[in-house]
Amino acid sequence: MENKTKSVAEIEKALKGNIPYKWKIQSFAKNDTLGVCVAYIDARDVMDRLDSAVGIENWQDSYYRDSSGNLVCKLGIRINGEWIYKEDTGVSGDFEKEKSEYSDAFKRSAVKWGIGRFLYDLDMRLVRVANKKPVDEKGVVIKDLTKYFNLLDKNNGESN
Repeated sequence: MENKTKSVAEIEKALKGNIPYKWKIQSFAKNDTLGVCVAYIDARDVMDRLDSAVGIENWQDSYYRDSSGNLVCKLGIRINGEWIYKEDTGVSGDFEKEKSEYSDAFKRSAVKWGIGRFLYDLDMRLVRVANKKPVDEKGVVIKDLTKYFNLLDKNNGESN
């Protein structure tokens, strides 16, 4: 079924809305005593957003290596019967390198459609670290940064 029931403005609004996000340490500062944390989204949440915004039959992705060997995700959305594509490259992470490269390319191409773009408006956060692991003010290892920050925000009267 073609994506003709929603206007381009409705699709854009649906793609750009906030979705759940998580926190991770991106880098370390001050002699590895602080972790610089950034918000990120999961690729499955991006897929869910595409499904709800345009329908499961109106988006597709494919991958190829460019001339420099970078993995490129080509993310297409069918709008008014026409496939429109946006692309971006990904980098591999420290864990499950190939999977993380595909996930990163997919999420970066989705940002070009507006999905997750709100993350760039969020401030980075700092967390204490010991042995490259996040710790609370008592030195206890934080197992879930997202829950930790959400609890801090709740206690400080902020919302995530």
